[in-house]
Amino acid sequence: MSDRPVIPLKPVSGKPSPEALAQLDRHWRLHYLMLAPHRLGFFLAMVLLIASGAWWALVQVARVSDGGVSVHLALSPSLLHAAVMVFGFFPLFFSGFLFTAGPKWLGVEPWGTERLRPALLLQAGGWLVWLLGGMVLSVLSLLGAAVAWLGLVWMVALFWRLVLRSRAEDQIHARTIGAGLIAGCLALAGIVASLVPGDQHLARACAITGLWVFVLVVYVAVAHRMIPFFTSSAMPFIRVWRPFWLLWLMLGAAVFEAAAVWVELDGPPRGQVGTVWLLVRGLLELGVGAVLLWLAGVWGLVQSLKNRLLAMLHIGFLWLGLSFVLSGTTQLLWLAFDKPLLGLGALHALTMGCLGSLMLAMVTRVSCGHSGRALVADRIAWSLFWVLQAATVVRIVGAVPTQWSGWWVLAAALLWTGVVLVWGVRLGAWYGRLRADGRPG
Repeated sequence: MSDRPVIPLKPVSGKPSPEALAQLDRHWRLHYLMLAPHRLGFFLAMVLLIASGAWWALVQVARVSDGGVSVHLALSPSLLHAAVMVFGFFPLFFSGFLFTAGPKWLGVEPWGTERLRPALLLQAGGWLVWLLGGMVLSVLSLLGAAVAWLGLVWMVALFWRLVLRSRAEDQIHARTIGAGLIAGCLALAGIVASLVPGDQHLARACAITGLWVFVLVVYVAVAHRMIPFFTSSAMPFIRVWRPFWLLWLMLGAAVFEAAAVWVELDGPPRGQVGTVWLLVRGLLELGVGAVLLWLAGVWGLVQSLKNRLLAMLHIGFLWLGLSFVLSGTTQLLWLAFDKPLLGLGALHALTMGCLGSLMLAMVTRVSCGHSGRALVADRIAWSLFWVLQAATVVRIVGAVPTQWSGWWVLAAALLWTGVVLVWGVRLGAWYGRLRADGRPG
């Protein structure tokens, strides 16, 4: 017999009766992950998030231990890290949003979790093999990346089928996301193709390209649509303001940064051309960063601080502007001193500060709402968010080349791993249980 609980009929109000709530199964069960698309996608993302964080922390321990701890690596650790951070957990988190909110945007029937399960399992399994192969045998990593690519293509095809079925008038955000997903498939294919002849340098360039034209494109499309909406819903005195020129600006900046990856594939251009390039890139990034910082204020950054969950979204978006300002400053300092004084600081302001903060905020919001809990950032979520902010600052400090850089990077990795471990275990416990309010989903 099935161990699913039998819940009495709901009253006319739609709220389960006290008797129904009392009979709810409170245990964590694997098959409850199939009750809604976000449950399976988010759970698998949490597994990858914790595994990749713990692996990277171990690599950093080995780097500073002077031989005290040894980790065998079959591929470049920076490549292994970059690929799994861009293509590992992010697409799985995306699946939870795209196949829950996406059908509502598009006015179409959603897919059942069974249709999504193969695509999600291929991605999660592929990236776990990627990490394992990176410590054992490089051909395993190649196989894992290829399997993950199949899963990503499968997921993207399912999303585009929703888009093509839609008759909704406003499809700009959904189609922008769809274009970013296609770019992600191409970038991941580039990693696989580069690793066949063993070109790890090219593979890493493909991974960073994916960060800009895949992950960031999806993020800015969702942010442009949802941050003003969430803000106005919580604070009606702030009107929804999201002109499309802002979306085009953010998308253009993402494409420019992806192009810069290839212009600087072997380092910035030399001579007068290099001087002009660093100057132009630096000024453009400072300009974009200034606009984004202004936009953060216009969208209600200061007002949002009264609402923790909303503040997490706004502070995450603030990091996007800060990352461009930091990158522009990096280019101008490079021009002045002929060396990268701020290193990868801007990149981690983007990845940990912006993408990490928005991930924590959005996933927490969706998980609370779809588990029958209040839409609030409680003490645990709020504390984890601020530890993540500290980790971001520590990692930016570690990007400055000094004798202590390795220790700063290790500290940042340990803080990141601690945050995702606590967060992942906590929310993962929700996904395998029935909703606290007794409703379906």
